[in-house]
Amino acid sequence: MALFALPTSPDLRRDRPALPGDAAWWAFCAATALVLGAFSSLGPHRVWGAAAALGYTAAAVLAARGRGPRTAGTVAVAGAVLLPLLVLLAVDRAQLEVDVVARSAGLLLSEGTPYLERPTVPEDFNPYLPGMAAFGIPEAVAGPGPLTDPRLWMGAGFLGAFALALPAGARREAPRWLAACPLVALPLAVGGVDLPVAGLMCLGLARAGQGRAGRAGLALGVAAALKWTAWPAVPVALALLATACGGDGRRGSRAALRCGLAALLTAAVLVLPAALRDPGAFRTHVVDFPLGLTGAVSSAASPLPGHLLATRLPGGRTLALLLLGVSALLLAVSLLVRPPATASAAAARLALGLLLAIAFMPATRFGYLVHPLVLAAWALARQPPAHPLRIRERVRDLVREPVRRRKQDSR
Repeated sequence: MALFALPTSPDLRRDRPALPGDAAWWAFCAATALVLGAFSSLGPHRVWGAAAALGYTAAAVLAARGRGPRTAGTVAVAGAVLLPLLVLLAVDRAQLEVDVVARSAGLLLSEGTPYLERPTVPEDFNPYLPGMAAFGIPEAVAGPGPLTDPRLWMGAGFLGAFALALPAGARREAPRWLAACPLVALPLAVGGVDLPVAGLMCLGLARAGQGRAGRAGLALGVAAALKWTAWPAVPVALALLATACGGDGRRGSRAALRCGLAALLTAAVLVLPAALRDPGAFRTHVVDFPLGLTGAVSSAASPLPGHLLATRLPGGRTLALLLLGVSALLLAVSLLVRPPATASAAAARLALGLLLAIAFMPATRFGYLVHPLVLAAWALARQPPAHPLRIRERVRDLVREPVRRRKQDSR
């Protein structure tokens, strides 16, 4: 028995899937920040690139000198998120999305709709659903200031939803690593509307995996009221609920129905009042503008396949939309043929579907990749440490077997 050692709690934590945190990873992040800062035409991005490069470099040095991943990760978060955020708040600079959210909140409170009636230039358009305006309400009510800035509320909403979606034992390390990742640190500092949507999708899938259909529908309904990109999460959650009830088809169907109704009612309550206030403006901002059907062209133009097809081939926009529809159809078929059995599998399926959608959207940008990244990181962080538990069970059996044999021999 001296050859066996029961795993302790630290052992269980160490057997969780490893997250990047060595010197090479932080050096790669520093190089990424430097490249973005050097080649970006946006002032807030250049500020972030310079500050984040310093933070990542310091983290790489600490990791190379043998300091723990927690220390290096904390330094990376301070340099890649807190430092550029404080600088940008001090000089009142942010990404365009922050101004759009703040303006939409003011319009919602004064006009009953977050959409301008006659937008003319790209900056006038609000391509988000009405729920997104909630993050701008503090500024609309109390006025501009460091504590009312919409990016603070969007970041808090993301981190809160993501942490709640994790098991209790993973709520420290995973959010810290994710916040330090360049694709997440950048929108946390300069402002990004995709983060709270991604966090709520994780929360909805987590509740669906626990069989809490109503709470899953509530979280997904709120996400669906923020942005179109959250809508694919609803059928994925329904498929998960339908199959995660121990083989009881009727129980699974009822759970999926409750979730769907909760999501539909929540989204309707948050979207319909503003949409019905001015249906024409709603369609112009939320449907026509993202699809490139207005005179003003969206600034979302990363060189991904959908954008390249739409801009460089005759009829390419139609082809890109066709590919987008085919990818959505394939996702739906996969949910019917082989529905996900766990929340992690559902997150992976949703991440793949969103990755295809981002690739084929005519108007897209690299920042949208934060959706599949967050979903994949969440699925990885919530994986249970299986091997130590199996070892514990085997050792326990080995300990108890001689006792059973002695009892049998004495009888």
